[in-house]
Amino acid sequence: MGADVGGTWIRIAVWAEHRVATTIVPAHRDLQQLASRLRAVWRRRKWSRRRVAALVVASRGLWTPAERRILARALRGLAARVHVISDAQAALLGALGKRPGVLLLSGTGSIVVGRNARGRWARAGGLGPILGDEGSGFWLGREWLRARVRDGHLLPALRASHGRDPVKSMAAMARDVLARARRGDRRARRIVTEGQRQLAAGALEVARALQLGRTVNASWAGSVLADGWYRAGVIRAVARVGLRARWHRPAEQPVVAAARLAAALARA
Repeated sequence: MGADVGGTWIRIAVWAEHRVATTIVPAHRDLQQLASRLRAVWRRRKWSRRRVAALVVASRGLWTPAERRILARALRGLAARVHVISDAQAALLGALGKRPGVLLLSGTGSIVVGRNARGRWARAGGLGPILGDEGSGFWLGREWLRARVRDGHLLPALRASHGRDPVKSMAAMARDVLARARRGDRRARRIVTEGQRQLAAGALEVARALQLGRTVNASWAGSVLADGWYRAGVIRAVARVGLRARWHRPAEQPVVAAARLAAALARA
């Protein structure tokens, strides 16, 4: 079984009879509430620790071993084996399977993650809206607002930055920024080009840290990189920084990859 935690929903995938069945349940932004949420699902489904051989949870906000151990301890009553990874790691496993390589993720936020043939992981970015998220939807929207402020348009920036959810509000502007860039707006195009360059630099940093070799398997994830025009620019930027990449379309969803990992743990 795998669970992919993001936003306000938990996607749970159960591996049974060589296939994956998924269900979606309400979640909570506070990961400390995750255990109680999942216990409620277990009660409704009449699952128990004896019946669930392995549970893999792939969540945002989990990268360090200490963070993963804390959550795993909170969930250990739900399955015989509990394994916790970051959502970006699950996305890479879904995109590339067993291949070593890098994954560029750009949605509301951004991160580049990689794994080598020995199973060692590395990352670049993923530091959140205050410290990073370069090339993400939030970053594109924020940079657009900054450019507008320099032109004297202060009110839209103040409304976005002081609203209920400024990160979400700014990320929602990314689609308009990309559309303007495609139409030839010079200011928007400069912002987009810089975002693409930042993602490419992260890919190069990860590939070098993991010593992935001359040609690197690469894939993508996230709502912003789902835009084919933006993604094509990122691919060109990766080539410009000197990273030779073999691009793969994502093979399966992160939650399915988490379920497959759980199935492998159950058989181990």
